[in-house]
Amino acid sequence: MSNVINNREMSDTNRNKRQELLKGMILKLHEGVSPDVVKEEFRANFQGVSSYEISQMEQNLIAEGMTVEEIQNLCDVHADIFKGSVDEVHTRSKEEESIGHPVRVLREENYALTSLLDEDIMPKMDAFINHPEAPVKNLLLQDMNMLWDIDKHYSRKENIIFPYMEKYGMSAPPKVMWGVDDEIRAEIKAVKQMIIDEDREGLRERANPLIVRIKEMIFKEEQILIPMILDKFTEDEWLEIADDSEEVGYCLVSPEGKWTPDRVSFIGGITKKKEETPEGNVRFGIGFLTVKELEKVLNALPVDVTFIDEKDTVKYFNLAKERIFARTKSVIGRTVQNCHPPQSVGTVEKLLADFKAGIKDEESFWINSRGMFILINYYAIRDDNGKYMGTLEVTQNVKGIRELEGEKRILAD
Repeated sequence: MSNVINNREMSDTNRNKRQELLKGMILKLHEGVSPDVVKEEFRANFQGVSSYEISQMEQNLIAEGMTVEEIQNLCDVHADIFKGSVDEVHTRSKEEESIGHPVRVLREENYALTSLLDEDIMPKMDAFINHPEAPVKNLLLQDMNMLWDIDKHYSRKENIIFPYMEKYGMSAPPKVMWGVDDEIRAEIKAVKQMIIDEDREGLRERANPLIVRIKEMIFKEEQILIPMILDKFTEDEWLEIADDSEEVGYCLVSPEGKWTPDRVSFIGGITKKKEETPEGNVRFGIGFLTVKELEKVLNALPVDVTFIDEKDTVKYFNLAKERIFARTKSVIGRTVQNCHPPQSVGTVEKLLADFKAGIKDEESFWINSRGMFILINYYAIRDDNGKYMGTLEVTQNVKGIRELEGEKRILAD
């Protein structure tokens, strides 16, 4: 009997057997077995594997005690083993091929990123490393600045797509993928600094692995992520994703037009829910405001304000004129732990635990980023009896405030 397991119309027994085989092979990798050996085992046992099976395998490993970081460390090796074997998912309508559809946008960006790497960065990097006399440094730095546009690509994935995946119970792939995204971001910054410093030996070691990692992530998105979400997300959810994408922006290329689904009932784009302003006012301890006035006041504040309730659920954020960090309405109703990369979750949970226990009432952090000095304050919100109600996050660029000197007592012209 052939030892090849058919991937279609399998019984529960075979499905479980496939999961155990997949997990066993990944565990062997983590124990140090050669990827080539594991790859041969995979080929001997599988004709193909679906993106859903990969997702389930990762979630099962996490449920059994393996950390997200452990899976993340060999994520690129996993992708290499599965490469070329992930089953294709065929949708009925192929709506995702329409101009402006979020999936088409992701694919167009991946194509542009691949072209930038293959046609610009790789040849210039080779010239810069191996031919110091070649006048390519400034051109290479320009290309690396363009490559940083990948941050928008990853941010849309993390802040808009991942919340919907969590809604459908697909929690492991987002956690693993977000961690790898952050590692790629850090490597891009490091490689760019090596170019500035003309550290050619450092570039020999790190430039090519960075390019490989970016391409591996493109493969994961194309062959695992996209098929997985196409099989689950509704058309209305894709509309919300397309709408939210405008807030974050696009990577290297922008959609050629706005996506209009091919359905009779859809006329005139996304229908926004009308904001209902109740009659009367909201009464405070001192004074009162209409709902409209309250919203305008909060949005006029020169700070980003986010509130999470006692269950760690994001309930509100303001729309300040100058946003420090991207926020989309997809985060509303999401737990705050899932709004942070895996390596930050421990800090978030410790902070919230201290607030809930009454150990602390506030905490502050400050960082230098994108030419700004960013101050981030957290405040425990309690009722009149001291019971914890939630946490308020207030973020502000205080660079200008820190630079103030003397006095200003008259109006500016």
